[in-house]
Amino acid sequence: MHIHPLERPKGGKRTEKIKRKQTLDLVFLKEGIDLLRQTCDVEVYDEEKPIPRDALLKGVAGIDGLLCLLTDPIDKEVLDAAGLQLKVIATMSVGFDHIDIEECKKRKIAVSNTPHVSTDSVAEFTVLLMLAVGRRLFDSAAAIKNGEWVYSWSPLLFCGQGLKNATVGIVGMGRIGQAVLKRLLPFGIAKALYYDVFHPIPPAEEMGAIYTPFEDLLKQSDYVVAMCNLSDETRAPNFYFRGGVVNQDDLYDALKSGQIRAAGLDVMVPEPLPKDHKLTTLPNIALLPHVASAEVSVRILMAEMAANNILNALNGKSLVSPVY
Repeated sequence: MHIHPLERPKGGKRTEKIKRKQTLDLVFLKEGIDLLRQTCDVEVYDEEKPIPRDALLKGVAGIDGLLCLLTDPIDKEVLDAAGLQLKVIATMSVGFDHIDIEECKKRKIAVSNTPHVSTDSVAEFTVLLMLAVGRRLFDSAAAIKNGEWVYSWSPLLFCGQGLKNATVGIVGMGRIGQAVLKRLLPFGIAKALYYDVFHPIPPAEEMGAIYTPFEDLLKQSDYVVAMCNLSDETRAPNFYFRGGVVNQDDLYDALKSGQIRAAGLDVMVPEPLPKDHKLTTLPNIALLPHVASAEVSVRILMAEMAANNILNALNGKSLVSPVY
């Protein structure tokens, strides 16, 4: 999204022209767009694919505001193309590593993201993925499609491991980590361990989580859940889990050799993952296309939050969810 100031009509409000670069179907974003259109001109890139680089550079010229997605790299070149009048960038995502934050700070450009609204959705999906991987849901379902279900039943047919009496290690005990923990407790897990650079974390420990050094957590856990932010400290190969912080070559080797029983990824590198990537050849990995927060209600809330961040910035108000 971009914003150009237009002439203020006599006795009327100043109108801002907003061009929004978007890759999602507009039916999920109508609420956010409608908010902006009350006081702004809105231009939308509405194709079902990320905006091409040349179109982004051309489209940002002279804008006051930009609504982007995590598929839109907002770097120095884009900021230069936009111009000095750019006031605010709102990304409709929790992550903001696609935005050059330091360059935005230098230029005094406000930056916002959309945290909180997807916490419950991602936490639910995480538990879903844990159960699906642990209980071998995906390869069991595939067995029928592939003609591999050749006798009705046997004691060890597609046996996996559930959550009851399991030790679960959570790496990154922020909002989503705590939401995952809360949802795991009713399953009767035996123990919850956590590692976080910030500790102790009282809300987690009040639910029974035990702070554990990272290496010890790996050794003790039946399930390891990665909920850490992508940063210089957690970027692979120094860390082991989640897209960007997963060393996917090592993960492949560990799964292939049986060192790790199974894995589930919703975020990976690159995205989209090529269908012939070596990870796709493994029967003991579930690969999902970055859909943990993919609920219509969540997308609507994200669009509204991004729109309100832009409107607040234009009106000299504090952002709803500033990045810095």
